[in-house]
Amino acid sequence: MSERIGFVGMGTMGGGMARNLLAKGHAVTVWNRSPERLAPLLTAGATAAAGPAALAAGSDLVMICVSDTPDVEQITLGPGGILEGLSAGSLVIDHSSISPRATRRLAEAAAVKGAHWLDAPVSGGSEGAARGTLSIMVGGDSGQLKRARPYLEAYGTTITHVGPSGAGQMAKLVNQALVAVTQQGVGEALLLAQAGNLDLARTIDAVKGGAAGSWMLANRGPQMARRDWRPGFTIDLQQKDLRLVLEAADELGVPMPGTALAFQLYRALQQRGLGGEGNHALVKALEEMSGITLGEAGGA
Repeated sequence: MSERIGFVGMGTMGGGMARNLLAKGHAVTVWNRSPERLAPLLTAGATAAAGPAALAAGSDLVMICVSDTPDVEQITLGPGGILEGLSAGSLVIDHSSISPRATRRLAEAAAVKGAHWLDAPVSGGSEGAARGTLSIMVGGDSGQLKRARPYLEAYGTTITHVGPSGAGQMAKLVNQALVAVTQQGVGEALLLAQAGNLDLARTIDAVKGGAAGSWMLANRGPQMARRDWRPGFTIDLQQKDLRLVLEAADELGVPMPGTALAFQLYRALQQRGLGGEGNHALVKALEEMSGITLGEAGGA
């Protein structure tokens, strides 16, 4: 028997995920802080809820995909929040990328109501959300993941249980450190290619199938070569995640110099008003340092 699904957060990621649930024939109730974002989902067959509490009251599974820890806390614990509408046995699946420590507190608050909580952040960008090919890192009870898996498969192709509550968020921090440091490396390498008068598209094709290959190179490298800064994931959101990475690293005593440098380069771009561009625009900070611009004739 299909469970009733509620979905909070119709942004770049959440909107695509909810559309995939609808495309798979699931009944979905939606809510978003900016109501205008609901229109495409309602056209696709979703039902609008009056607020988070009402959505939770009418749902067996409540999915969340919003920007930051305070957003999840407000939507869950605040007046009219999800917690007010949760019933015993309900399951909350948080696809946001937030603090592991806060996640454990939220899971405890849900447990007081007799409900369950999975932290299930995602990776794969807006393309993955739209195509249903996201990677999902899940923390929490494995039995609840088994319950949720048929629905997660509507938008995720790699679904991995990584441990207890909070472990999914910690795995996402690992993911984001790799994304940032890899993106920095891609930017440096393409600037070297540009300075050496190589054709960027051909160079990417030459190296992406070997040991230097990565998702960032294959997917964002061509965008960088075209100077297409449309976001699959924005600089502002990348910075939020890197802040969480560095906070966790500080708590655990882990040195992360490469991640810290990427954070500072992104901060410089934010100061230039570029926070809404894709995270691959990190190369713009490296261009400023080098005096080399991708796509310019004649290399350096």
